[in-house]
Amino acid sequence: MSRVSKKSLIASTIIGALALTGSNIAAADALTDLQKAEAKIFKASAKSQSKIDNIYEQTQELIGEYRSVVDEADVLRGYNDHVQRMVDDQKANIASLQEQIDGIDKIKQGVVPLMYKMIDTLEKFVNLDVPMNVDRRKERIEALKEVMGNSDVTTSEQFRLVLEAYEIEANYGTIFDAYQGELDLGDRTITADFVHMGRVALIAQSLDMKHAWVWNNDSRSWDELGEEYLKPVTDTIRMARKQLPMDLTKLPVFAAGAK
Repeated sequence: MSRVSKKSLIASTIIGALALTGSNIAAADALTDLQKAEAKIFKASAKSQSKIDNIYEQTQELIGEYRSVVDEADVLRGYNDHVQRMVDDQKANIASLQEQIDGIDKIKQGVVPLMYKMIDTLEKFVNLDVPMNVDRRKERIEALKEVMGNSDVTTSEQFRLVLEAYEIEANYGTIFDAYQGELDLGDRTITADFVHMGRVALIAQSLDMKHAWVWNNDSRSWDELGEEYLKPVTDTIRMARKQLPMDLTKLPVFAAGAK
């Protein structure tokens, strides 16, 4: 090879090397630009993702709040329905009470005359009945008459007292009792012991236990008993007072329908 040719070859090599170096530099610049662009894109993408995440979180919060509001609305709706049912029931009760109140006057118009009639009937019954505890029973009737004229006592309370008096009178038919009181013999009045077995027999005995009488409801008077009844009467009085154990005894009893 000639000297010229070698020099030309070296020059070509150097130029090629320079050209390659320039090409590498240009490629490196392009790569750098690409990397910067990618970094910028990644940064923008991260920023966008952050916004998306924030929007998602806000959306979830709003959805939660919406569901909470919906649930609360359902609860309130159920409670309002419950309250409405209570209001409707109260209105029905008020209407019923008003109807009862409106009918009270009519009830009083029927009950009040009935009570006066019941008291009058009770008084007649006591006057015709066996006179056991008669003073107390007559006092109870007088008390009923006073109550009927007392405006401070309600009609219901008046009626209760009348019924109670009837119940007490009914119980006299089953009571075995002894008490002390005044015995009216017509020509004189003495203090005596009384004993009665329901309405079957009413007997009185003087406190010295020397005389005894049995009530005759047909003649409305006291019949004196013979001496043979004195001890049985005394024992009966003591049994009624629980001073002796209950036992059989002989007492005079008027047969039903006997004259």
